[in-house]
Amino acid sequence: MADTPSAPVQTLSQRLQVLAATEPSPFPVVSLYLNLAPGQNGRENFDSFVRKAFADRAKGLPADSPERESFEKDHERIRAYLDNENNRSSQGVAIFACAGADLFEAVQLDAPIEQHWLFIGSVPHLYPLARVIENYPRYAALLLDTNRAQIFVFGLGTTERTETVVNPKTRRTSKGGWSQARYQRRADNVHVNHIKEVIDTLERLVRDEDLQHVVVAGEEVALNILRDQLPKPLAEKLIDMTTWDRTAGEADILASSLEALREKDAETDAEKVDELIGAWRSGGLGVAGPESTLSALQLGQVDELIITAIPGTLKAVQKLPEDAAPGEVVAETSAPQGAADEARLKLSDELVTRAQQTGARIRFIEDANLLADVGGVGALLRFRI
Repeated sequence: MADTPSAPVQTLSQRLQVLAATEPSPFPVVSLYLNLAPGQNGRENFDSFVRKAFADRAKGLPADSPERESFEKDHERIRAYLDNENNRSSQGVAIFACAGADLFEAVQLDAPIEQHWLFIGSVPHLYPLARVIENYPRYAALLLDTNRAQIFVFGLGTTERTETVVNPKTRRTSKGGWSQARYQRRADNVHVNHIKEVIDTLERLVRDEDLQHVVVAGEEVALNILRDQLPKPLAEKLIDMTTWDRTAGEADILASSLEALREKDAETDAEKVDELIGAWRSGGLGVAGPESTLSALQLGQVDELIITAIPGTLKAVQKLPEDAAPGEVVAETSAPQGAADEARLKLSDELVTRAQQTGARIRFIEDANLLADVGGVGALLRFRI
């Protein structure tokens, strides 16, 4: 029988959608991303970055101005949060703040952020948060044998919920002949019924949690039955199916299933770009280049935004749409290569934010060369005008 499911929780994707709807502010909006993992000396190393980055940015705001006052209040509140409310077990945190606009949102992350970033603009800077969501997607992992199954929902590198399906074991028998054949048929029926219950539970979970990917590991006998019984809509979400290492713990299952997802993602990046280029060149449901993609986003045409994972490789545009978030985006970072230029940072965030506002999916392409010929971005469309 299946365990009673736990209550659903608000996902990071939902929080991202709320942030994307934030109206532009005349006061500086802070977007702070911190890697909370201890450094080589075993101590957190974000304190000095926060102190220096805020000090450098404050110098660019007129003394005694409302903008400077709002920014300094944000710094104080962020410092208080990091000192008193921050979960030390988290690997990263994203904080969005603007005292002048009554905004403060802190997002604890079990997934790591590679470098520290501070962005200042008129709206929250969401490109890095969208990248975290794709790097650590929500998906189901199924561990299966002929009488027991565990289904995990993983997201952001941690376990969000689990469900268990357990049915009676069938016993081996030493009898032969007709009795043995009858017993085997009965055992096979028990196994099939168990797998059907597992599939029903998995289907419900995938539907309720809006999961797009499933990874399966199990005993060979159970996997063979699953292959025969798996309905097409669920089979289309299947990323990998492997035999089960019974010595694996939950952390091992998370690591191996996430690796399978990333391998599949890398394999399909080139296919996705080929699909985009083909749709664009044929005059079908595709556009390429920053200007055309922005126009399609304005019209709500975009079904899937396909964008480089390296903002600095985006082709700059002469002018953003008139309804773009006003002002520039400035950034401080601990990344060795430094930040991309401000125009490209603003463009990357404008594309991602508009995709969120219009319900478009976002696909980041890790190999920047794949999108180099089209300026680093394109989109598959819902319809043409």
